Amino acid sequence: MNELTEEHRAVLDFEGAWFKDMGPKDTAVRERFGRSLVEHQQLVAWLIRQPEALEHAPTTVRRLRRQRDQRLARRRTEREAS
Repeated sequence: MNELTEEHRAVLDFEGAWFKDMGPKDTAVRERFGRSLVEHQQLVAWLIRQPEALEHAPTTVRRLRRQRDQRLARRRTEREAS
């Protein structure tokens, strides 16, 4: 990937500005981007692996990567405990 699209930048900006007290995220995603929350999360998962995303929104991408890594570690721990 060479350059982020306008939509990719908008998604990263949305994630950077999103707060839990802003109402249901799925509604906001559907209204703003016209996609389901699952589709949005899949796009975000892909975006945070792109170097251009890190250049555009370093704080947001690092936070999202940290959250992803914590979820993966928690799942790994739960699997090992079973």
